[in-house]
Amino acid sequence: MSEEPSVPTGSEREGSKPRARAASHEGRSGTAAPTDAVPERKAGGSEPIPGGPPPAPPRLIDIGPDDPAPIRSATLWAALATGLLSMLLLGEGLAANILVVAVPATLAVYVAGRREGRRPRPWALVWGGGGLALLTVPALRAAEWPTFFAVVTALAAGSLALHGGRTWPGVLLGPIGVFTSLVTGPAWAWQGLRERMDGDRGRLVPLLRAVVVAAVLLLVFGTLFAGADAAFADLLAALVPDVSVSDGPWRILLFASGLFGTLAAARTAAVPTRWDRVRVPPGRPRGRAEWALPLVGLVALFAVFNAVQLAVLFGGYDAVLKETGQTYAQYARQGFWQLLMATLLTLLVIVIALRQAPRTRTSDRTLVRGVLGTLCALALVVVASAVRRMDMYVEAYGLTRLRISVLTVELWLGLVIVLIMAAGVWGARWLPRAVAASAVAGVLAFGLVSPDGMIAERNVERYEATGRFDLPYAEGLSADAVPALDRLEEPMRSCALWEIEEELDERRHIPWYATSWGEAEARRILDERPLVPGASGPACDELGAEFYR
Repeated sequence: MSEEPSVPTGSEREGSKPRARAASHEGRSGTAAPTDAVPERKAGGSEPIPGGPPPAPPRLIDIGPDDPAPIRSATLWAALATGLLSMLLLGEGLAANILVVAVPATLAVYVAGRREGRRPRPWALVWGGGGLALLTVPALRAAEWPTFFAVVTALAAGSLALHGGRTWPGVLLGPIGVFTSLVTGPAWAWQGLRERMDGDRGRLVPLLRAVVVAAVLLLVFGTLFAGADAAFADLLAALVPDVSVSDGPWRILLFASGLFGTLAAARTAAVPTRWDRVRVPPGRPRGRAEWALPLVGLVALFAVFNAVQLAVLFGGYDAVLKETGQTYAQYARQGFWQLLMATLLTLLVIVIALRQAPRTRTSDRTLVRGVLGTLCALALVVVASAVRRMDMYVEAYGLTRLRISVLTVELWLGLVIVLIMAAGVWGARWLPRAVAASAVAGVLAFGLVSPDGMIAERNVERYEATGRFDLPYAEGLSADAVPALDRLEEPMRSCALWEIEEELDERRHIPWYATSWGEAEARRILDERPLVPGASGPACDELGAEFYR
């Protein structure tokens, strides 16, 4: 939604706010307040006149939301639809069903925001579009771990769309506003529902009666038609969720999560918490020598380290390994984790240095840009060195989920450093949102490229080149790895795919909306090329043990 609410017209807000609320809102926004709310003061002084009202105590920054207008019926119906769809569709796992559930939830948020006169702004569309794009990851990938990252990041992006944060507090604290609405949102909906029931009792009862009659007719005739035709029964079974009594508590929890979560998001869209009003006090500027001397020393250390890295790169690793007594893999593994930590600490140093940098004179600002810009440039060389170390380690031992994850984090940290350098040139007003957008884009790209598929592809290529393959690790990958593992020769192929096929067989009863594209593609490949019978047990254990010899 928008970052600043626009002024609604009278038709949009008819009867929506009491007069007391409007006066309170005017007082907070800095417009004229009632005269009796301001204590009288002596002319030319700040002390109140004796006998007058006491001075008002100093107020903290007002970040709390206003009271929202009464909830609209469209918001209530959309929230109820979200709860019902969550209960019916999400019980078997996440895939395309989460996109279906997101449609009425988005509608509820939009209607609630428009009720308060808020209109979507460009950045709100970026966050909302990014969140919906992240929800395509469960529909495409069978692996659970990129799906988890995508869903969590989608919730964070949705929070930014609701609040419209521009500053660091607005970007970082936005999700807290949604969590607080988990209590106020249902209360807001219940109040609006009671008002409608009191005023529209004569129309509500016929509507409920019609819904009950329609449900009974569909149930009776659907059961008769399913018993009369097997093809229709199969179609009905594929379309209608299989809800049993045993999973009733789980379904009730899903319904409550969808309903209350949507109401919380809708109330946040109507009256968001103003996190952008939180002001972080600036740091105390240090003297030029006190500020610059430690950083100049750190820059010199970075320069020496990067020079050594270039010498090693052009001189070859053999001489370094001979002097250190390390193996190729040990040198790469040890270096990567230290360089990753160095990158994180560099970002921390930059943040602290910016808070304490002198800012009074033009020469001071030039010095800040020069020193920190040089430090950022040298930090990028460290990032490149860390990426090269991980590549060396993967060449020695293969690619794993941990290695591809930390490598992705290192690349994202490098992008953050580039954004900081750009902010030093063009200003930092856009930096918080740019960093958050880069995180959303990074998680989206990570999920879309199929990390399990990349792991299998890299390890199969390594097997084709060296004859070494980590079979026990490959057996634990998801169905996304099947297209790459299918290239292996028998019996290695069947041994690598045996556990994946068993898991797919256990999930054959899962409906289409809870089945990802990666899972469907893996099932198609295994149906076209069945595994070798008996390719499990001691024979596969022997193949797996060869990797560790």
